[in-house]
Formats: sequence, structure tokens, C-alpha cells
Amino acid sequence: MKHQITFTVNGDEVSILVDPWKTLNEVLREDLNLTGTKLGCGTGDCGACTILLDGRSVNSCLTLAVSVNGKSVQTVEGLALSGEELHPVQDAFIKAGAIQCGFCTAGMEMSAVYLLGQNNSPDENQIRAGLSGNLCRCTGYNQIVEAISMAAASLRDARPEGVKQ
Repeated sequence: MKHQITFTVNGDEVSILVDPWKTLNEVLREDLNLTGTKLGCGTGDCGACTILLDGRSVNSCLTLAVSVNGKSVQTVEGLALSGEELHPVQDAFIKAGAIQCGFCTAGMEMSAVYLLGQNNSPDENQIRAGLSGNLCRCTGYNQIVEAISMAAASLRDARPEGVKQ
């Protein structure tokens, strides 16, 4: 029996019927056509499916869709809400050459946004720890760490001290 759920995705309210066993990843990709959120391993090990759920970083492949009823989801598509200007994390990934094949990028960016929301001035070890749930087979992580450092500086410059993102 399908369940009616209503939740917010990237600022828009969505109401949808879902099977009780369907994951949030499946709903995002198959039903809502938000394909930026990838499905890698399906077991929560690679982080390609990382999204923000009520502001927390979670693996959408491990989250049942019915559990997000009444909650707020942000995907990589929601980072640049204006549609014209990239989020500082996205911009920094491009400038630092932190994108190779691109498969892990959305999950890495969402983890970075979460990390920078918690710590606006992380050092290299804190960045690497913040990305510990995300795997990349292409870049060797150095460009990704550099990109997050760049984004942190950009975000600090863009907002007054003590103001959260």
C-alpha cells in the first residue's frame, strides 16, 4: 500500500505517493527527476547520494522516503537556487579542478556545504574528516580539499562574522 508524503525539496513543497520500501534516492531520481543526487553503492559507503535532510548530511540511499514526511530536503540542484549564480562550493570545485568524472561531485559538494555550515574555517584535517563518508576514485582528494578551503574563504568574505549560512 502506497503512502502519501509531503515534504519540501529545494524550497518547493512536494506531495507524492510512495511505496513504503522506496528510498529517498529513488524518489528524488525517478519520481522528481532530480538526478544530480547519484546512486553509487546503495549501502551508504560511497556518499554519492548525500543530501541535506533538515540541515543534516545523510545518505539518501539509506533513507526511506516515508521517513521524510514533513521534513526539508536539499539536493545539489538546490544549492544555486537563483539558477544563475553557483553556490560558492560549486564555484570553488570548478576553480580548483576538483571535478574529474563528476560522479562523486554532488555528494562531495553537499557534504562540504554541511561541513561549512558547522565550521566556517576548517583546517585540512577537519575537511578530510568531514568528507570521510564520501569516496572519489579520480582526484586523489587534494583538489577537493583545496576547493572546500577556497569555498570557506569565499563564504567568510561574503557574510559578516558570526552569521551562519
